[in-house]
Amino acid sequence: MVVGIILALSGGVFVCLQNIFNANVKQHVSVWATTALVLLLGFIASFIAGFAVNGMGLFHFEAEPWFWFSGVLGVGVVVCVTQGVQTLGPSRAISIVMVSQIFFGLMWDTAGWFGLEQVPFTWQSLLGVLLISAGILLFQLGPILERKPFVQKQKAQNEV
Repeated sequence: MVVGIILALSGGVFVCLQNIFNANVKQHVSVWATTALVLLLGFIASFIAGFAVNGMGLFHFEAEPWFWFSGVLGVGVVVCVTQGVQTLGPSRAISIVMVSQIFFGLMWDTAGWFGLEQVPFTWQSLLGVLLISAGILLFQLGPILERKPFVQKQKAQNEV
């Protein structure tokens, strides 16, 4: 379990860094050029690593044929998140992506879609998603609320 937690945390770091880098690349070229570059370099790196680790076993597929096309979904991921990071900034965009992933993960687990083992819906799971969403909303609104005149007046009165 510890290894899984470390891998998930590392994945979060990689996703955030990749999206920051992608947004910077996108400032100089189109979103489609950025996406092509990201996915091409990812393919090359994955191919080399996979071939080094698995040899010819790299070409042995056992998944349902429609799951082979998950890389096409990567185009949507890179395009949407890159644009989101550029428009909203990294913390806002990644926060929204995170809430979306948790919400849809809960829905798909509950429904047992896409070959997932069906997990019973619980109100605690929904409450957890809502609490995470509220925390992210508070995190995002904090700086905005700090700039409001009534908050500044309250701070000024407290400092006197």
